[in-house]
Amino acid sequence: MPASSLLNRLSHSSTTPVRALALAVMVTQVLISVTGSVVRVTGSGLGCPTWPQCFPGSMVPISHPEVSTLHQVIEFGNRTLTGLVGFVALACLLAAWRLRPYRPRLVRLALVMPIGVLVQAVIGGMTVLVDLQWWSVSIHFLASAVLIWLATLLVKVAGEGDEPARPVVPQRMRRLLVALTAVAAGMLIAGTLVTAAGPHAGDPSTERLPLPIPTLVQVHGLLVMAYLCLLAVFGVWLRHTRPTKALLRAYVAACVVVLAQGALGSAQYLLGVPEAMVVLHVLGATLVIITVAFLWGESRFRGDLPRSRPVAAEPPAEAIGA
Repeated sequence: MPASSLLNRLSHSSTTPVRALALAVMVTQVLISVTGSVVRVTGSGLGCPTWPQCFPGSMVPISHPEVSTLHQVIEFGNRTLTGLVGFVALACLLAAWRLRPYRPRLVRLALVMPIGVLVQAVIGGMTVLVDLQWWSVSIHFLASAVLIWLATLLVKVAGEGDEPARPVVPQRMRRLLVALTAVAAGMLIAGTLVTAAGPHAGDPSTERLPLPIPTLVQVHGLLVMAYLCLLAVFGVWLRHTRPTKALLRAYVAACVVVLAQGALGSAQYLLGVPEAMVVLHVLGATLVIITVAFLWGESRFRGDLPRSRPVAAEPPAEAIGA
């Protein structure tokens, strides 16, 4: 069978490639957020001091007396990873578009991802051009947070049907979930402000947010406590419903991740914000986003995956030439 015919069969009749690519989109979005934190804690944010070029007249790192080779490699590596993230997002969009039966909701969500990667690249470029001002770095991370949320929903949509959403939990729990998501967003925003006032700016000469770090940490901690309280109430109410196994798994994952993230954040603060723990904390933040997104998605049911249309067998060459 020709390779083109095989690709046509896979693209049209199987949901497996789409689901795998949706998962890859989510993973690469997490990966670029974590590597971005590596750029920041190593002081490599201006390893490539211009954008879209690395240095004036060069798209790649070059020997420079004022910029270390290590910083150049780390920053350029993060930029290069953007290409991989964009490629995976485009591949997922193509697979979703070719899937039969055609699924408009899946295609629309898949389309958002490459557009989001492009927007995020522009935001990253602006961050470099304003010399890593704290507000630009915060916006850069929050944009990634939105893309991780959407990528998680893409994974969910790729594995479910297209029926109208039917709630799995009562209305009061859906309202609580809205509050939980809002508090999680506030928690992330407060976390970026703590980072903006902290020591890891991405470059030693970058100005920091002129607010007291202990106060920002207290605000961030209070939001974490509020998130935990809402999550506990959701769990109590969940016991009096008939949740799906997927919803239960999402809830347990949300509890485990936020508890681990809280412990890591406390240790990080007490130990003076060591670089390795900062990177782990950013990874934990991305996992918090993913678990909340899955909790959101699993609180609704859209039916099973639509059945694929059978693909007609390709006639033998003898029959074509007859």
